[in-house]
Amino acid sequence: MDISHAAVYPYTQEGNVSEREQMEFDAVIVGAGPCGLSAAIRLMQLGEAAGREMNICLVEKAAEVGGHILSGAVFETTALDELLPNWKQMSPPVTTPVTGDDFYFMSGPDGGIKVPNIFIPGPMHNEGNSIVSLGELCKWLGEHAESMGVNIFPGFPASDVIIEEGKVVGVITGDMGVAADGSHKPGFEPGYELRAPLTIFAEGCRGSLGKQLESQFNLRAHGGDPQHYGIGIKEIWEVDPAKHEAGKVVHSFGWPLDSHTEGGGFLYHAKDNLVYCGFIIALNYSNPNLNPYKEFQRWKHNPKISQYLTGGKRISYGARAVNKGGIQSLPQLAFPGGLLAGCEAGFLNGAKIKGSHTAMKTGMLAAESLFETLQKDGPFNTGVDYLNRIKTSWVYDELWRARNYAPLLHKFGTVIAAPLIWIDQTVFRGKLPFTLNNPSPDYAALTDISNAKPIDYPMPDGKLSFDLLSSVYLSSTNHEEDQPVHLQLADASIPLEQNLPKFGEPATRYCPAGVYEIVEEGGEQKFKINAQNCVHCKTCDIKDPAQNINWICPEGGGGPNYSGM
Repeated sequence: MDISHAAVYPYTQEGNVSEREQMEFDAVIVGAGPCGLSAAIRLMQLGEAAGREMNICLVEKAAEVGGHILSGAVFETTALDELLPNWKQMSPPVTTPVTGDDFYFMSGPDGGIKVPNIFIPGPMHNEGNSIVSLGELCKWLGEHAESMGVNIFPGFPASDVIIEEGKVVGVITGDMGVAADGSHKPGFEPGYELRAPLTIFAEGCRGSLGKQLESQFNLRAHGGDPQHYGIGIKEIWEVDPAKHEAGKVVHSFGWPLDSHTEGGGFLYHAKDNLVYCGFIIALNYSNPNLNPYKEFQRWKHNPKISQYLTGGKRISYGARAVNKGGIQSLPQLAFPGGLLAGCEAGFLNGAKIKGSHTAMKTGMLAAESLFETLQKDGPFNTGVDYLNRIKTSWVYDELWRARNYAPLLHKFGTVIAAPLIWIDQTVFRGKLPFTLNNPSPDYAALTDISNAKPIDYPMPDGKLSFDLLSSVYLSSTNHEEDQPVHLQLADASIPLEQNLPKFGEPATRYCPAGVYEIVEEGGEQKFKINAQNCVHCKTCDIKDPAQNINWICPEGGGGPNYSGM
């Protein structure tokens, strides 16, 4: 990080006096995903058009751009067409157009029924879309942003928000070299203070600073539904060329989930004989015995899926929460000194099963409002301008038309909701004269384990299904072990005294990385946190029934190191 123009001031932490360097920018952007990168590029474009030199800072907690990005992904290029109209001439990693679109209702472990194309809701059709690695796309966008002059700082997580006189004035990056006991190790480096008139928060789903800002500025005071989430688990396979059909898209619903548990699987034939397969389960599931990772593993044994994977080699693994609440769950998007954009706010379109294009577009809109603010000499209401841009964009129209998709699934279950969604999305094109709501938060959905149905999961065979730790290994996850635990318990007694007797401590099952365990030590049960395994999916922060787990950023560069996810 270039600190040649940085101011320096002392600060005190844990009795240690150090110096924190301060830097000024025109804008600070948190998160180098599709949203943050699009915002940065758009700001540079606007500055160039206006003859204004822009000094933009973009911080990213992963060691490199794309290192923490995980998505399916079938990519819709609408926002990219607007951001970079000549992108096809720029050697983008968008090279596998969709050639086929199959949808199956899995009737059981041994097969499924292909849904006729006419009965697939309109938004789920993928003609004109492409199968991509979103991580590769972000890396490409990052290279373009840097070529335009954006200052991108990977490995520098934004760990706190600077608020002065009720206004956000920037962020502080995480300290490096703090020991587990809070002391400073040799080589300790305090984080930087990055200041700007406006900050765009684009951390992705369940961002730690976004969560803090929602509380600080009461961004849900307007009412509406709480945000709703799913956990997405993904693997990349290298398959037999004879079984590979580049551009083929497969989705499924039904087995192994019951009709009242929302979710389904995907299998995308990408480039170079690669297959992206994964499973998403809504985090409003009620059975505490459910294990999302094991549901995904047994799903791969269904012949509709195994026909492609058998004989192949699994080469990568990862997991990430996704938001699915839709327009009813959007928080207030602006507050003094800052804007929320992309999946930080919850702009994923559930009916399309896509959020990258809406993330990019809302990042662009946030950039336009921010730039308009910088250009004004007098008072200007950035929040009103941003909201107006959102409401007059195709993003808002998409989300409004898709508003009943998730509530229908929640209210009626998969089997009954499927035809209702088809009527809503295909016949009425999302314009039914009512809006359904889902006011219950996901963490409150679990039933008492004494009343829950046991689930008997098969043992992994090491060919199609695998044990959890071998999967975590494929995520290339690594954290410095001698650092404060980034998974914080508000009350250390709750896991054993409340969650264990009532829910069987569901953290030992919903975590897709084996972070949480109940172990015996000295004849007593202990709740163990293996923080070094964490893949930064945020599921624990969302699903813990006591809301006792708080996920914060670990030391910069830690976490998964996804390649091509």
